Amino acid sequence: KDSGIDLGPGLFFADGKRKVDYVLCYKCKKRRGSKPRLSISSNGNLPIILPVRLETEAESGEAGGAAGDAEDSKLSEEEKALMREEFEAGLLEAGLQIERDKEKSNGISFIRLHIPWSILSREAELQKIKVAVKKWSHYRFCFILCFCVYISAFPLHDVSKLKTLLHEEWANYGVMFKYQPVDLIRKYFGEQIGLYFAWLGVYTQLLIPPSVLGIIVFLYGIFTVDTNVPSQETCDDNLNITMCPLCDAVCDYWRLSSVCSLARASYLFDNGATVLFAIFMSLWAACFLEHWKRRQMCLKHSWDLTSLEHEEDELRPEYEEALQEKKAKLKSLAKKKVCLHLKVQIPFSYQTFNGLKVFSHALPSIFVTFSAVFGVVVYRICMLSVWSMNPDPEAKASVRMTVTTTGIVLNMLVVLVLEEVYGAIAVWLTELELPKTEEEFEERLIFKSFFLKSMNAFAPIFYVAFFKGRFAGRPGDYVYVFGDYRMEECAPPGCLIELCIQLSMIMLGKQLIQNNVFEIVIPKMKKMYRTIQEEKGKKRAAENEENETEEIRPKQQFDKDFALEPFEGVSPEYMEMIIQYGFVSLFVASFPLAPAFALLNNVIEIRLDAAKFVTEIRRPDAVRCKDIGIWYNILCGISKFSVITNAFVISFTSEFVPRMVYQYMYSGNGTMSGYTEHSLSYFNVSNFPPGTAPTTTLITGVTMCRLEGFS
Repeated sequence: KDSGIDLGPGLFFADGKRKVDYVLCYKCKKRRGSKPRLSISSNGNLPIILPVRLETEAESGEAGGAAGDAEDSKLSEEEKALMREEFEAGLLEAGLQIERDKEKSNGISFIRLHIPWSILSREAELQKIKVAVKKWSHYRFCFILCFCVYISAFPLHDVSKLKTLLHEEWANYGVMFKYQPVDLIRKYFGEQIGLYFAWLGVYTQLLIPPSVLGIIVFLYGIFTVDTNVPSQETCDDNLNITMCPLCDAVCDYWRLSSVCSLARASYLFDNGATVLFAIFMSLWAACFLEHWKRRQMCLKHSWDLTSLEHEEDELRPEYEEALQEKKAKLKSLAKKKVCLHLKVQIPFSYQTFNGLKVFSHALPSIFVTFSAVFGVVVYRICMLSVWSMNPDPEAKASVRMTVTTTGIVLNMLVVLVLEEVYGAIAVWLTELELPKTEEEFEERLIFKSFFLKSMNAFAPIFYVAFFKGRFAGRPGDYVYVFGDYRMEECAPPGCLIELCIQLSMIMLGKQLIQNNVFEIVIPKMKKMYRTIQEEKGKKRAAENEENETEEIRPKQQFDKDFALEPFEGVSPEYMEMIIQYGFVSLFVASFPLAPAFALLNNVIEIRLDAAKFVTEIRRPDAVRCKDIGIWYNILCGISKFSVITNAFVISFTSEFVPRMVYQYMYSGNGTMSGYTEHSLSYFNVSNFPPGTAPTTTLITGVTMCRLEGFS
């Protein structure tokens, strides 16, 4: 009770000695004799092919809703009962022990399984202590295929370990600044989840040096902004620099001093220290990867994973079905008996065709991402013209910042929505490829998910960093969109400050919304909905019970675990952190505070994920693995690519290089004095094409206006 976790009885069989290792659950309904029966042979072979669906689909209405009813499957209740009996007989034959609930007329029933130590020891000896429950995993695989018989299976949470160790030493915000008990996590959840939290701990710990240095760079900008000559010249009203209109006809001339605050803010992130920080981050990324490799080797040794050999995975059911179809085709073509042990493989040409088909289906997703970026660009262009028509001078003065801010918020919302869509698309594309094993399926799914989601998250930032303002043109020769709207251009301080705002808004907004909405609010709403549906199911069952009386028992631990969210794997957790790593490393030259915000997020994220694993989701199956798999290769790719992107940001987006060139090659006294005048070109307003000059203006007597471009 003092841990705050509501735990119930039901961890042992009725004798109080044998521990419940696994729980199977299925939905009971009144059997209807009017259903046509299918013949099921005693050896478990079915004369029909059962469709395979994900567990989450089968559970979407498991608490009394209509989903998953007998009408949805093609099996009657009698046939399901026979299949369960056959499957349970196989479990008993393998040496497992079973305890059943008293069967209900309606609702959810549970079957408790206990694996005796002698069975585990025997299997451990046969498998050389690699996988002690391999045979049990095989039976679990079998019942997953028969989703219409069992709707879920899961191990129970352990009361003692959960209450005294994990919750108090890990899933507790009071121990936020302490090291994680990685060994306890591994013992309770398995090596796969233990390695994830170990990696997350190393990543968070190594974010401390760049966070401190990034804050120092930011403070350096604050303390030296008053001595920065280009910012002073931009804010000087005495220079009386009049800039050319931002759009045709409706936009007015404007003073350069009106973007004084923007120029000062830009210097906070675009100063000499930023270049050194970008170089440091490139070295930091390499050190982080090497440090994790050492930490991973230490964990492999202490967890006895060095001798863990890669075992050949079982074929996926979809792949086996394709093999059977291929066998049938060969059988019909050869017109002779084919041995059951004949090795048939999916031909390379077929796999190549599937790969081309997947690529062709992925193209629309890429097109949607670029269309979303272009749509936000068009929104900004149109809103700039529309809001510039406002006769209020104050509104006109702030129109650029208003358009920029609303465009960034719109970009962030589009990124969040498309990320959920691309997750489903990645699964669909991977299934089209027909991978051979589950491991191969997982790797291809991770790669596609990362490609689509990273492209979605980074595309708006790449546009601002490397494309915005590059194709705007000049007065008299502007580039137009849809014939009437000029392409947008950067403010005189450059695009770096807008890149900084864009990066910070998407990064912080994405993390805050994901942490608070997707990981807290939505799971709690789902749990509340399942509880309501369960109560409705119980009431409906009570109404249907006429003369039968059902034994009322207290809520057991497996009842509580069944009400929790099903475990969806560690890939979503990795994906969230890998995308964050991309934000931290790829464009850190434009936002030195990114590591500090990532550190703050991760300190909370570790405890949030810990609480989720301990109290909000069902206990996952323990999976042995010796490394983090394909995620390490993705990290290496991001780290190498970050060197290129940061170099390009400093070279083309930042004002650092133009300022250095002016100071050492064009300045008469070796200072930055006169840089603003040097970086702006002149345009004679009499050369405006007809219909493009401002129709009304508050600044009279303008003969020459200025625009960005070295004179």
